[in-house]
Formats: sequence, structure tokens, C-alpha cells
Amino acid sequence: MSDDLSQRAKLVLASVVARYISTAEPVGSRTVSKQDNVEVSPATIRNVMMDLEEMGYLSQPHVSAGRVPTADGLRFYVDSILELGDLDKASKDMIRRQMGDTRELDLGDVFKSTSRALSMISKQTSLVAAPNPEQEVFRHMEFVLLSPGLILVVLVSMSGGVQNRVIEAEEDLDQEDLDKSTRYLNELLKDLNLSQVKRKVAQEMAQEKNRFDKVLSRALSLGQKAVATPMEGDLYIDGQINLLGQPEFSDVARLKGIFRAFEEKSTLLRLLDKAMTAGGVRLLIGSESELAGLEGISLVTSSYGDGETPLGALGVIGPTRMDYSVVIPMVDFTARLVSRILDQRGK
Repeated sequence: MSDDLSQRAKLVLASVVARYISTAEPVGSRTVSKQDNVEVSPATIRNVMMDLEEMGYLSQPHVSAGRVPTADGLRFYVDSILELGDLDKASKDMIRRQMGDTRELDLGDVFKSTSRALSMISKQTSLVAAPNPEQEVFRHMEFVLLSPGLILVVLVSMSGGVQNRVIEAEEDLDQEDLDKSTRYLNELLKDLNLSQVKRKVAQEMAQEKNRFDKVLSRALSLGQKAVATPMEGDLYIDGQINLLGQPEFSDVARLKGIFRAFEEKSTLLRLLDKAMTAGGVRLLIGSESELAGLEGISLVTSSYGDGETPLGALGVIGPTRMDYSVVIPMVDFTARLVSRILDQRGK
């Protein structure tokens, strides 16, 4: 993709994108010429639009119609033309109001209210991936005897996330035995994330000395069972109904494809995992998401949490003509807000 477009070509492309964002209709040269910041004739604009079409930045849906920006054209616009500012104060205040007093909410409700706020303010569909339990720093583990041989495991992370699972164990274990295992494992595994916990337990079990200490051996066996199954973080989706009002999704078959993609939780989580890996705000336009059914949409995401070790990611999904000048700073602000909330809860 070339970055050497003339200022006139950039102006015409920006004008087409701005008009297309507001109307979802093909944009003609005469329409562009009537905009205040454009001071060239429709004929000149028409020639520039033809050049942009040859470069793959615009397309013409019908011979008699105007042009619409392609995914490549939108990518060039965002990367080389769009000037992003800070989110306006009114929108910031609205997001805070919609999220409410997060101090009174458990962690799941914090992410739920975040997703709701993002969808309401952006008028698009929002995604919030809760922290992946595998990467969260372990706070403590607790074993509760449910019945002989059946134990409830409660895993709590530093951010306040809670994972419950039931495991089987020897029937002669009583609650006192479980309490001893709890104390030992919590001391052994503190300040590790769950992926590190698994490795630590395996290393300890491999040591000869622990094989001859019944208490330690049982504790490690319980710990291994407690973290054996990979854990997947929760995904909060809100505002799918917002897509129904978008003219580009009036085709029922296309809309069904998008909703089917939304149902693939693991696929969407992998998409947001990429946002975590990249760090900061990330934009995927159309087929860049590499997800079947989502070719005609864009996804703006950002990681949240400590800058060096992101905990999760959130984002907004909408048509490729979404207003990036608003959505990008909105996603960035919301991610920073969630980061501060989690930081405060971890103290």
C-alpha cells in the first residue's frame, strides 16, 4: 500500500470516507465537490477517484453509482490520514455513568457493565474478555469437602476472579487434611500465575523427598488435580441488536453469518488474545480478522491491565464504515479505565 498519495488524493479519499461513514451510500464526485474543504471541480475529483479506484482504495458498486472506500482504502485512511484526538469529556462521563460504582460489583459484573457501556456509547456491538485464568496471578486456593472423595476447589486470583471446580480424591480425606493442603499450597504457590502453578506443582512432585511425606504428597496431588484442566476466561458480548439498524446488514443471510461468528466464543477469545499480544489499541478491518462471517465488519480492540503484562482485552465490532475517529479513542479510554479499576481492586 502506497503512502505517497498527493494531498489532493488524500483530501478526496478522506471526503469519500467521511460521507460514506455518515450515509452508507456510494459517494459521487459532485457530492465531494460541495464539501467546504474541497476547492476543485467535479471533473478533477472524478479523475482523482478513478485513480484511487485503480489503486484499490475505492470501488464502484454500480456503473452509474458513486464510489465507496474499500478495506484497503479505509486502512490507508486510518493509518495515514486520520488524526486521532482524545475522547471528549461528555463521552468519558457517559461511560463512567453507564459503568456505575464498580466498587460495589464483583469482577464479572464489572466486565458486564463495561461491555454494556461500550455498546451503548458506541452504538455498536461490544466484546470484553475477562482475564484468562491461566495468566492471572494466583492469590489463594481453598479445598472444601463436599462428600467423601468429592472436593470443591476454589481458585482466587489477585484481580478478584474466582474459579470453582469439583475434583475427586481419596475417600479417607477429611476437612482437616484439606486445610493442611490448602496452607501448604498457598505458601508454595504465591505470586505465580496459574500456568506457573502447574509447572511448580509438577516440579515438586518429581522431587524424591515429597514422595515420602504423606501430607506434602497429598497436597501436591490435590493441587495437580485442581489446575489440570485448562481454564478459559469469560466473554461478555453486548449490543448485537445494534447491527440490525445498519443498512449494510439488511441481508438476512449475512447477518446470520455474523451472529454465528458471535456464538463461537473460543474463536472470539482467540481474536482478543491477539489484541493482548499486540498491546494497546488494535484495528482489524474486514478480512483482516481472518474470521468467517466477519469479512464485512471492523474490530477495534485494546488490551487492559498492567502495560507489561496485559490481563485481558475489550473492543467494539461494527461495520467497516464505523466512525474510527470516535471509536478508537473510546476503546482506548475504556481499556485504561478498566485497568485503573483492576489496579485499585488488587491493592
